Amino acid sequence: MSIECPYCEKLVDYDFGDPLIQTEHWIVFLAPNQSNLATCVVALKRDQRTLTGLSKEEWDDFIELLESMEKAVKTAFGATLFNWGCLMNTFYLEDTPEPHLHWHFIPRYNHPVNFAGHTFEDPHFGYMRPRPPKNISYNVRQRIAEKIREYL
Repeated sequence: MSIECPYCEKLVDYDFGDPLIQTEHWIVFLAPNQSNLATCVVALKRDQRTLTGLSKEEWDDFIELLESMEKAVKTAFGATLFNWGCLMNTFYLEDTPEPHLHWHFIPRYNHPVNFAGHTFEDPHFGYMRPRPPKNISYNVRQRIAEKIREYL
């Protein structure tokens, strides 16, 4: 899916993933690492580094997006709960792009999910532990994106 916005070209360097949907203020990317099925990155469509700089309209738009994403992924894949994180740590390492406000949307599952010939498991359900990348093809990522869009 191709998504265009005045700010989107600047987001290419961040490697947030494949564009999924957009709202007035936010763009959602299906993350490259799908170790947790339907993991996404939600990025603001303007230059901003901190949460304190968000307008009321951007917050309101984010809440609507949060509700629709959680409902869609719960319906599509049976997610048990959702973790949302706004972590800016890596932007302050060497050789990284300038900080840009974004959220990590991480569905969590208390059961395995079979989809597109893969079994997605969440063995650390209930804990926050880093997971190694799950190797899936571009085609499978596209099928995940289509399934999410089906319920948005």
